[in-house]
Amino acid sequence: MYKSVTAVKLMEFQQLGDERGHLVVAECGKEIPFNVQRVFYIYGSDSTVIRGRHANKKSEFILVNVAGTSKVDVEDIYGAKKTYVLDHPHMGLYLPTMIWKNMYDFSKDSVLLCMSNQLYDGNEYIRNHDDFRALQREVKNGL
Repeated sequence: MYKSVTAVKLMEFQQLGDERGHLVVAECGKEIPFNVQRVFYIYGSDSTVIRGRHANKKSEFILVNVAGTSKVDVEDIYGAKKTYVLDHPHMGLYLPTMIWKNMYDFSKDSVLLCMSNQLYDGNEYIRNHDDFRALQREVKNGL
C-alpha cells in the first residue's frame, strides 16, 4: 500500500545542446510518470533553511534544481531514509506519495522547480513529523 524509499527515483531527462546552449526535455507520460497539475519553484533560500518538512497523502512530486544545488532527505512510512543531492539541471527526483521530505543546503543561486500531480490541498499534507512517526509505528505494528 505504501511506497518505500526505493520508489524514490533520481531521473535523468533528455539534454540536448550545441554551441547555443542546452535544452532539457521532460514530457508527461514519458519521463514524468503523472500528469502535471501544479508547478512551483523555491528560490532565495540559503544553506541554513529547511523547506518541505511534510509528507503528502495524494501528491507525487518531481524536484529539479534548474539552477544551483540543494539536498533532499527522504523518509518512508517504514522508517527508511535516504539523502539525494540535486546539482544538475537535467536531473530530477521523483517522490511518490507518503514520503517525508526535507529540502535544504540551498546554494545562493538555487532554483528548485517542483512539479506535482495534484492541485494544492492543505488537508492532504502531514506537516507534523511526530504524526508521521505515529503512522510509522502503526505500520510496523500491523495496524
